Amino acid sequence: MPKAQAKKTEAPTETKRITPLQLNEVLKQFSGVDSVELKLTIDSAERRAVIKALEMDPLEARLRQVVFFDTPDLQLNRTGVVVRSRRIQDKPADSVIKLRPITPAEVSPKIRASSAFSIELDVMPDGFVCSGSMKNVSIPDATVKDVLAGRKPIRKLFSKEQRALYALHAPKGLDLDSLSILGPITILKLRFAPGGINQKLTAELWFYPDGSQILELSTKSLVATAVLTAREVRGFLEQRGVKASTAQSTKTRTALEYYSKQLGG
Repeated sequence: MPKAQAKKTEAPTETKRITPLQLNEVLKQFSGVDSVELKLTIDSAERRAVIKALEMDPLEARLRQVVFFDTPDLQLNRTGVVVRSRRIQDKPADSVIKLRPITPAEVSPKIRASSAFSIELDVMPDGFVCSGSMKNVSIPDATVKDVLAGRKPIRKLFSKEQRALYALHAPKGLDLDSLSILGPITILKLRFAPGGINQKLTAELWFYPDGSQILELSTKSLVATAVLTAREVRGFLEQRGVKASTAQSTKTRTALEYYSKQLGG
Protein backbone atom coordinates (compact mmCIF):
# COMPACT_ATOMS: atom_id res chain seq x y z
CA MET A 1 0.00 0.00 0.00
CA PRO A 2 1.54 3.36 -0.99
CA LYS A 3 2.39 5.68 1.84
CA ALA A 4 1.18 9.19 2.45
CA GLN A 5 4.23 11.39 2.34
CA ALA A 6 6.09 11.61 5.63
CA LYS A 7 9.74 12.57 5.64
CA LYS A 8 11.96 10.02 7.32
CA THR A 9 15.21 11.90 7.84
CA GLU A 10 15.34 15.50 8.97
CA ALA A 11 12.69 17.24 11.05
CA PRO A 12 9.84 18.31 8.77
CA THR A 13 9.81 21.97 7.87
CA GLU A 14 6.51 23.35 9.10
CA THR A 15 6.75 26.88 7.74
CA LYS A 16 7.14 28.10 4.18
CA ARG A 17 6.96 31.83 3.52
CA ILE A 18 3.53 33.02 2.43
CA THR A 19 1.50 36.21 2.31
CA PRO A 20 -2.30 36.42 2.28
CA LEU A 21 -2.20 37.38 -1.39
CA GLN A 22 -0.49 34.09 -2.17
CA LEU A 23 -3.12 31.90 -0.52
CA ASN A 24 -4.97 31.19 -3.75
CA GLU A 25 -1.76 29.94 -5.36
CA VAL A 26 -1.02 27.81 -2.31
CA LEU A 27 -4.44 26.18 -2.54
CA LYS A 28 -3.76 25.25 -6.16
CA GLN A 29 -0.70 23.31 -4.99
CA PHE A 30 -2.80 21.20 -2.61
CA SER A 31 -5.78 19.91 -4.56
CA GLY A 32 -7.49 17.29 -2.45
CA VAL A 33 -7.41 19.28 0.80
CA ASP A 34 -10.65 18.92 2.80
CA SER A 35 -10.45 22.15 4.78
CA VAL A 36 -8.30 25.16 5.53
CA GLU A 37 -7.54 26.49 9.01
CA LEU A 38 -6.23 30.03 9.40
CA LYS A 39 -4.14 30.48 12.55
CA LEU A 40 -2.16 33.12 14.37
CA THR A 41 -0.59 33.35 17.80
CA ILE A 42 -0.68 36.46 19.96
CA ASP A 43 2.23 37.99 21.87
CA SER A 44 1.85 37.61 25.61
CA ALA A 45 2.06 41.38 26.05
CA GLU A 46 -0.95 41.81 23.73
CA ARG A 47 -3.08 39.00 25.17
CA ARG A 48 -5.31 41.00 27.52
CA ALA A 49 -5.88 43.71 24.92
CA VAL A 50 -6.88 41.12 22.32
CA ILE A 51 -9.30 39.40 24.69
CA LYS A 52 -10.92 42.77 25.37
CA ALA A 53 -10.94 43.85 21.71
CA LEU A 54 -12.66 40.65 20.60
CA GLU A 55 -15.01 40.59 23.61
CA MET A 56 -14.06 37.06 24.56
CA ASP A 57 -15.75 35.68 27.66
CA PRO A 58 -13.44 33.25 29.52
CA LEU A 59 -16.43 31.76 31.36
CA GLU A 60 -17.69 30.36 28.06
CA ALA A 61 -14.46 28.45 27.43
CA ARG A 62 -14.24 24.67 27.83
CA LEU A 63 -11.46 22.80 29.57
CA ARG A 64 -9.38 20.28 27.64
CA GLN A 65 -6.30 18.22 28.29
CA VAL A 66 -3.92 17.19 25.54
CA VAL A 67 -1.30 14.47 25.84
CA PHE A 68 1.28 13.49 23.25
CA PHE A 69 3.12 10.21 22.83
CA ASP A 70 6.65 10.08 21.47
CA THR A 71 10.16 9.00 22.45
CA PRO A 72 12.20 11.24 24.78
CA ASP A 73 14.26 12.38 21.78
CA LEU A 74 11.12 12.89 19.64
CA GLN A 75 11.76 10.26 16.97
CA LEU A 76 8.15 10.43 15.77
CA ASN A 77 8.17 14.19 15.46
CA ARG A 78 11.37 14.04 13.42
CA THR A 79 9.74 11.62 10.96
CA GLY A 80 6.56 13.67 10.57
CA VAL A 81 4.27 11.63 12.83
CA VAL A 82 2.24 13.12 15.70
CA VAL A 83 0.44 10.84 18.16
CA ARG A 84 -2.03 12.59 20.45
CA SER A 85 -5.04 12.06 22.68
CA ARG A 86 -7.35 14.67 24.14
CA ARG A 87 -9.74 14.82 27.05
CA ILE A 88 -12.69 17.20 26.58
CA GLN A 89 -14.91 18.62 29.30
CA ASP A 90 -18.35 16.92 29.31
CA LYS A 91 -17.58 14.98 26.11
CA PRO A 92 -15.92 11.71 25.09
CA ALA A 93 -12.17 11.85 24.57
CA ASP A 94 -10.54 11.54 21.16
CA SER A 95 -7.22 10.59 19.62
CA VAL A 96 -5.36 11.26 16.38
CA ILE A 97 -2.49 9.93 14.34
CA LYS A 98 -1.29 12.87 12.27
CA LEU A 99 1.15 12.91 9.35
CA ARG A 100 2.80 16.28 8.76
CA PRO A 101 3.75 17.41 6.19
CA ILE A 102 2.06 15.42 3.44
CA THR A 103 1.26 15.77 -0.24
CA PRO A 104 -2.45 14.95 -0.77
CA ALA A 105 -1.86 13.31 -4.15
CA GLU A 106 0.51 10.80 -2.55
CA VAL A 107 -1.97 9.51 0.03
CA SER A 108 -3.07 5.97 -0.80
CA PRO A 109 -6.68 5.58 -2.07
CA LYS A 110 -7.47 3.19 0.79
CA ILE A 111 -6.45 5.69 3.46
CA ARG A 112 -8.08 8.59 1.63
CA ALA A 113 -11.39 6.70 1.45
CA SER A 114 -11.59 6.29 5.23
CA SER A 115 -14.24 8.44 6.88
CA ALA A 116 -11.83 8.87 9.81
CA PHE A 117 -9.11 10.43 7.65
CA SER A 118 -8.98 14.07 6.56
CA ILE A 119 -6.46 16.44 5.02
CA GLU A 120 -6.13 19.98 6.28
CA LEU A 121 -4.06 22.95 5.23
CA ASP A 122 -2.94 25.10 8.17
CA VAL A 123 -2.09 28.67 7.17
CA MET A 124 -0.14 30.96 9.49
CA PRO A 125 1.09 34.54 8.88
CA ASP A 126 4.58 33.19 8.20
CA GLY A 127 3.84 29.95 6.39
CA PHE A 128 1.70 26.89 5.80
CA VAL A 129 1.73 23.14 6.30
CA CYS A 130 -0.47 20.35 4.93
CA SER A 131 -1.29 17.45 7.24
CA GLY A 132 -3.38 14.29 7.24
CA SER A 133 -5.18 13.07 10.35
CA MET A 134 -6.76 9.75 11.25
CA LYS A 135 -9.13 10.33 14.19
CA ASN A 136 -10.99 8.32 16.79
CA VAL A 137 -13.68 10.55 18.30
CA SER A 138 -15.46 8.27 20.75
CA ILE A 139 -13.02 7.21 23.47
CA PRO A 140 -14.30 6.86 27.05
CA ASP A 141 -12.65 9.50 29.22
CA ALA A 142 -11.81 6.81 31.76
CA THR A 143 -9.66 5.05 29.17
CA VAL A 144 -7.41 8.10 28.78
CA LYS A 145 -7.06 8.40 32.54
CA ASP A 146 -6.17 4.70 32.76
CA VAL A 147 -3.49 5.10 30.09
CA LEU A 148 -2.00 8.15 31.82
CA ALA A 149 -1.95 6.24 35.11
CA GLY A 150 -0.26 3.22 33.50
CA ARG A 151 -3.22 0.91 34.02
CA LYS A 152 -3.80 0.39 30.29
CA PRO A 153 -1.46 0.33 27.28
CA ILE A 154 -1.29 3.30 24.93
CA ARG A 155 -2.68 1.30 21.99
CA LYS A 156 -6.09 1.20 23.70
CA LEU A 157 -6.59 4.83 22.70
CA PHE A 158 -6.33 4.10 18.99
CA SER A 159 -8.55 2.29 16.50
CA LYS A 160 -7.43 -0.51 14.21
CA GLU A 161 -7.21 1.97 11.32
CA GLN A 162 -5.10 4.35 13.37
CA ARG A 163 -2.74 1.60 14.49
CA ALA A 164 -2.31 0.49 10.87
CA LEU A 165 -1.49 4.05 9.77
CA TYR A 166 0.98 4.38 12.62
CA ALA A 167 2.71 1.12 11.73
CA LEU A 168 3.04 2.28 8.14
CA HIS A 169 4.80 5.55 9.00
CA ALA A 170 6.50 5.17 12.39
CA PRO A 171 10.18 4.21 12.60
CA LYS A 172 10.62 0.45 12.36
CA GLY A 173 10.40 -1.31 15.72
CA LEU A 174 8.84 1.64 17.54
CA ASP A 175 5.43 0.36 18.64
CA LEU A 176 2.79 2.50 20.31
CA ASP A 177 3.13 0.92 23.74
CA SER A 178 6.85 1.72 23.87
CA LEU A 179 6.24 5.47 23.58
CA SER A 180 6.64 7.92 26.46
CA ILE A 181 3.80 10.09 27.77
CA LEU A 182 4.37 13.79 27.09
CA GLY A 183 1.83 15.78 29.04
CA PRO A 184 -0.93 16.36 29.76
CA ILE A 185 -1.27 20.05 29.01
CA THR A 186 -4.33 22.00 30.15
CA ILE A 187 -6.12 24.11 27.55
CA LEU A 188 -8.97 26.60 27.56
CA LYS A 189 -10.85 26.55 24.24
CA LEU A 190 -13.44 29.14 23.29
CA ARG A 191 -15.54 29.20 20.13
CA PHE A 192 -17.16 32.60 19.69
CA ALA A 193 -18.78 34.89 17.14
CA PRO A 194 -17.59 38.48 17.70
CA GLY A 195 -19.73 41.33 16.47
CA GLY A 196 -18.73 42.79 13.15
CA ILE A 197 -17.92 39.58 11.33
CA ASN A 198 -19.97 36.60 10.17
CA GLN A 199 -17.12 34.13 10.68
CA LYS A 200 -16.85 32.18 13.95
CA LEU A 201 -13.45 32.26 15.62
CA THR A 202 -11.72 29.88 18.02
CA ALA A 203 -9.34 30.90 20.79
CA GLU A 204 -7.07 28.36 22.50
CA LEU A 205 -4.98 29.21 25.53
CA TRP A 206 -2.37 26.54 26.28
CA PHE A 207 -0.92 26.43 29.81
CA TYR A 208 2.56 24.89 29.84
CA PRO A 209 3.99 23.44 33.08
CA ASP A 210 6.78 26.03 33.21
CA GLY A 211 4.19 28.81 33.47
CA SER A 212 4.42 29.93 29.85
CA GLN A 213 1.27 30.25 27.73
CA ILE A 214 0.35 30.39 24.06
CA LEU A 215 -2.83 32.09 22.85
CA GLU A 216 -3.85 31.09 19.34
CA LEU A 217 -6.72 32.46 17.28
CA SER A 218 -8.04 30.39 14.40
CA THR A 219 -10.93 29.86 12.05
CA LYS A 220 -11.78 27.02 9.70
CA SER A 221 -12.97 27.38 6.15
CA LEU A 222 -13.97 25.35 3.15
CA VAL A 223 -11.35 25.36 0.43
CA ALA A 224 -13.69 27.19 -1.97
CA THR A 225 -14.14 30.13 0.40
CA ALA A 226 -10.70 30.17 2.05
CA VAL A 227 -9.36 33.25 0.25
CA LEU A 228 -12.52 35.26 0.97
CA THR A 229 -12.49 34.13 4.60
CA ALA A 230 -8.83 35.05 4.99
CA ARG A 231 -9.45 38.55 3.66
CA GLU A 232 -12.50 39.05 5.84
CA VAL A 233 -10.85 37.81 9.03
CA ARG A 234 -7.64 39.71 8.40
CA GLY A 235 -9.53 42.96 7.82
CA PHE A 236 -11.65 42.42 10.92
CA LEU A 237 -8.66 41.72 13.16
CA GLU A 238 -6.76 44.73 11.83
CA GLN A 239 -9.80 46.91 12.50
CA ARG A 240 -9.86 45.66 16.10
CA GLY A 241 -6.13 46.29 16.50
CA VAL A 242 -5.22 42.59 16.76
CA LYS A 243 -1.67 41.87 15.64
CA ALA A 244 0.00 38.52 15.11
CA SER A 245 3.01 37.65 17.21
CA THR A 246 6.31 38.53 15.55
CA ALA A 247 7.41 34.93 16.19
CA GLN A 248 4.58 32.51 15.48
CA SER A 249 4.65 29.64 17.99
CA THR A 250 3.54 26.11 17.21
CA LYS A 251 1.56 24.68 20.12
CA THR A 252 2.49 21.07 19.43
CA ARG A 253 6.17 21.73 18.85
CA THR A 254 6.41 23.83 22.01
CA ALA A 255 4.81 21.05 24.04
CA LEU A 256 6.98 18.31 22.57
CA GLU A 257 10.19 20.25 23.08
CA TYR A 258 9.28 21.04 26.69
CA TYR A 259 8.56 17.43 27.64
CA SER A 260 11.53 16.15 25.68
CA LYS A 261 13.80 18.24 27.90
CA GLN A 262 11.99 16.96 31.00
CA LEU A 263 12.59 13.37 29.88
CA GLY A 264 16.22 14.02 29.08
CA GLY A 265 15.76 13.72 25.32
